[in-house]
Amino acid sequence: MAEAMQWSLTAALDIVTDADPHREMLIWRNVRRTYGESRVRSAGLADFFLERGLGLRHERRDLQRWESGQAHVALVMSNCPEYVEAMLGAYRARAVPYNVNQHYHPGEISALLAQMQTSAVVYHRRFGPALASASLESTVMIDVDDGSGVSALSGSVNFEEAVGEGAGVVLPETSPDDLYLVCTGGTTGPPKGVLWRQADAFVATMGGADDATPEFLVQRAEEKSIWFATSPLMHAAGHRTVFSGILQGGTAVLHDDAMPFDARAILATAQRERVNMMTIVGDAYASALVEELDAQAYDLSALLRIGTGGAMTSLKLKEALLERVPHLVILDSYSSSETGRLAFAASSREGVTSAFTVSQDAVVLSEDRSRFLTLGEGEVGWVARRGRIPLGYLNDPGRTKQTFPIVEGERVSVPGDRAVLEANGQMRLLGRDSNVVNSGGEKVFVEEVEAAITRHAEVIDAVVVGRPNDRFGSEVVAIVQLRDGVELTPRAIREYAAESIARFKAPRAVLFCAHIQRLASGKADYAWARAAAADAATAVATERASS
Repeated sequence: MAEAMQWSLTAALDIVTDADPHREMLIWRNVRRTYGESRVRSAGLADFFLERGLGLRHERRDLQRWESGQAHVALVMSNCPEYVEAMLGAYRARAVPYNVNQHYHPGEISALLAQMQTSAVVYHRRFGPALASASLESTVMIDVDDGSGVSALSGSVNFEEAVGEGAGVVLPETSPDDLYLVCTGGTTGPPKGVLWRQADAFVATMGGADDATPEFLVQRAEEKSIWFATSPLMHAAGHRTVFSGILQGGTAVLHDDAMPFDARAILATAQRERVNMMTIVGDAYASALVEELDAQAYDLSALLRIGTGGAMTSLKLKEALLERVPHLVILDSYSSSETGRLAFAASSREGVTSAFTVSQDAVVLSEDRSRFLTLGEGEVGWVARRGRIPLGYLNDPGRTKQTFPIVEGERVSVPGDRAVLEANGQMRLLGRDSNVVNSGGEKVFVEEVEAAITRHAEVIDAVVVGRPNDRFGSEVVAIVQLRDGVELTPRAIREYAAESIARFKAPRAVLFCAHIQRLASGKADYAWARAAAADAATAVATERASS
């Protein structure tokens, strides 16, 4: 049997582009770019990078799995076509772009640029002051005029000049071994650079297929769906949505995330562009969309699917979305930067569920990570993925060996989530181990408690954390946002949660707040929640730990 073809991202995209170069590829504000235009622009930027020595330095075969042999290009921008073109330009030069959270403190940005061994930075001008404190003397700087009125940094080259400056050098042939580098969001510690082979990222995170041939790519591109990434491109979910769309010949609509999240703007864009697939981030996005759908009518007849991930989407809000847009299918994705999509749950008017169907590559490891668990063992183990997984963490052999260990002779990815492998073959997902609250000898997974609380009709949002307790070691604390004008007691929240989860998991303390603070990605800000938990009011009189 012939070996399956391996694809670099730009090689696959060029097949799709050749099939129809005049098809619209990117839409943002009033900018509309075709596949052909974006290929020319990204090739021009690749020329610019290559003329400055930014490209391949060491072949993959000569490197350890936590090492990179390519120049690194930081992207410090809000959503825009230039963000995608900068990624493609770097890939075509065999350099590696990576995402930077522009909301970081200048010191954090400076530290990240050093950590990632950055050779070039592409940035929106308004972020120039945040870059000024970084050591950029030998770094190639490319600025995108964002209309902010902020001047470019000294020595910086404007993006349009860089695109047009290419001297027509022959671009190198890209390789499936070229890297896809994504920085984690830092929710479980300092950001880490996750290194993927592009061939593996294409299949595991961007809708590719193990058996993809040029004919398959062309045939799939005939669908011409409209994809809408509402999350920022500075997070992996955003650019994975975009690349999933364009590698399938679709049009990628970019949300203008330079402004605060605006459900009205999101829905108006979905209506205007006749969007078929839209991605959101959990309850934070879903709640706002439901409120706007109640306030105003939108023609969403073209919208067939909403993909949600990165944070929990409650059953209550999925039901609310389906009541307002009955023909929808809502796809919950269980994924991480270290695994790609591991599992999904599909909800429609026929049935709303949080039960995930796992990928054929998903497995569960034993507590000590020494073996694969078998059906029905009942042990709480570690979710893992085999097959197409990252190589490791950039320049971090210790964490690479911990997160991507060799188990029974096979390298796997262990993102840090816990699960039980049931006798029927189903994987019961429990949540992230770093957010587990150990209370009175019992492990409480905060995601399960959050889901129990947010089912309450008067609860808008909730985040659950642990705080020290003299008797139990730690106690479960809920930070809860209620609907305007509603009053509930901490005990009422505890008793409601205890109707659907074990009483020892129900919050022993509750803090009501006007607004739950979340990260720009929509994920829970657990650092903020832990600080807020100190002010939570007791929800229950003293009870036995097992009560």
